[in-house]
Amino acid sequence: TGNGEQLFECPMCSLTCTNIQILEEHVDLHLEEQSFSEGGNRRDLELAQQLQTEEDKKQRLEEEKREKEEFKKLQRQYGLDNSGGYKQQFLNNMEREVDRGRMQPFEYHKRKADMMESLAFGIDDGKTKTSGVIEALCKYYQNENKDARRVWLSAGVDHFQSSLGDRGWGCGYRNFQMLLSSLLRNSSYNDCLRETTLIPSIPKIQTMIEDAWREGFDPHGASHFNNRLHGSKAWIGACEIYSLLTSLRIKCQIIDFHKPTGPTGTHPRLFEWILQYYSTDNEGGTKVVCTSKPPIYLQHQGHSRTVVGMEEKKNKTLCLLLFDPGCPSHEMQKLLKQNSDGSSLKLLRKFVGSLKEKQYQIVAVDGVLSLEEKAARCHASQVLTSEKIP
Repeated sequence: TGNGEQLFECPMCSLTCTNIQILEEHVDLHLEEQSFSEGGNRRDLELAQQLQTEEDKKQRLEEEKREKEEFKKLQRQYGLDNSGGYKQQFLNNMEREVDRGRMQPFEYHKRKADMMESLAFGIDDGKTKTSGVIEALCKYYQNENKDARRVWLSAGVDHFQSSLGDRGWGCGYRNFQMLLSSLLRNSSYNDCLRETTLIPSIPKIQTMIEDAWREGFDPHGASHFNNRLHGSKAWIGACEIYSLLTSLRIKCQIIDFHKPTGPTGTHPRLFEWILQYYSTDNEGGTKVVCTSKPPIYLQHQGHSRTVVGMEEKKNKTLCLLLFDPGCPSHEMQKLLKQNSDGSSLKLLRKFVGSLKEKQYQIVAVDGVLSLEEKAARCHASQVLTSEKIP
C-alpha cells in the first residue's frame, strides 16, 4: 500500500487482507464450502438416480400387472381360464334361476338329468332347435310380390339357439350344428357321416375337433388351445370348422375377405361370392330357387352366423339371409306361420350396409373327399388353410 503495508489477495474471490493468517482461514472456508457443495451434488445425483430406479421398477411392476390382468381377461373371454365348460355353466346358470325364483327345484333336477343323459350319449337334446324355417321361407317368397326379384335358399337347415350351457361362447358350435343338420339331409354325405347320424352335443363337437387335431389338422391352431377344447368354454372359428369337416371327408374351403371392398367399410365382394355360390347351377327361371347347396358358415371377430340364402331385390341390391345362434327359438318360430307378413324376416335379413366388420371368413361345403384328398388337405392345412381374396 502507499504506506508500505503488505496486502494479501484471495485467489478465489479477490478479497484483500493485511494478515496472511486471516487470508488462510478465509481460503479454508472457501475450500470447505466447495467440498460441501460437491458432496451435496453427489448426494443429490445419487438420490435422483435412486428415485428414478424405484420409479422404473414401479412402472415395470404395474405394466406386468396390467399384462397379467389383460391376459386373464382374454382367457376368460375366449373360455381358456379353466372355469369349466358346457356342463358347469349349464348347472351354474340353472342354480341362479332357482335362486331367483325363475325355476322350480323339480324342474332343475329334471333338466339336470336330461342334460347328463345328453352328454353321456354325446347327442344334442334338441331343446333349442327350430325346424322347418327354410320350407316356410320358400312358401313365403313364392307368394311375396313386393321387393324380391330372385331368392336362393339353402337345402333344409335347422336353427340352433345358444343355451344355458354355452351362452356367450358357443356360437361356432351352434353354427356347426346348423350346417350338419343340412348335410345329414343330403344322401351325398351319408358315407362321411356314418358315425354322426344325429346332431352331436357341444362337448362332443369339442372332442371331434380334438380328434381332427390328433390326425394332424391345423397344428398351429391346436397349439393355441393347448390341444384341448373339451371341458372348456373356448371359442372356435373358421379354422376349427374347416379341420372338423375335412377330418370327416367333407370337402370345404375357407375364403378370407380380409378387408372391406366397398365404401364405408362394407364388403360387397362377400355378397357377390355368396350369390355366385347359390346361383351356380341354379339359374332356373323361377323366382324362388330351393337349392341343394348346404348353408355357409360366416365368421367375424367375436361372433359367427350361418348363411341360409340370398335375396336379390328388384333394384338389384343383395340381401343375405342369416341364422344367428343368438336369436331366441321363440322368435325363429314366428317365421313358421303361414300368414306371416314378412315382418319377422328382419331377424334374418342383412344388407351390404349391415356387415361392416373389418374382416370376414366363410367356410363353404362343396362335396366329398377321397381318402387321398383328405390326406393331402391334412398336409396342406399344416401350412396354409386360408385363401385370400384381394
